[in-house]
Amino acid sequence: MEDKKTNSDCKCDTSKYIKGIVCDVKNCMYHAGQNNCYAGCISVGPHEASCSANTSCATFKPREC
Repeated sequence: MEDKKTNSDCKCDTSKYIKGIVCDVKNCMYHAGQNNCYAGCISVGPHEASCSANTSCATFKPREC
């Protein structure tokens, strides 16, 4: 997979959730109740994916314990 972009690369606003994005990854630091994503913006890759199973959220960051 290509290098992951950081949230600073896409000027994300983490004060509001992204409308239209449904996230089930409860251990991501940007996940909030009701399956909302508060990353502000996301990066999905890699660019050479041939189906949805080959993609992943490159914005994912594990929730701190």
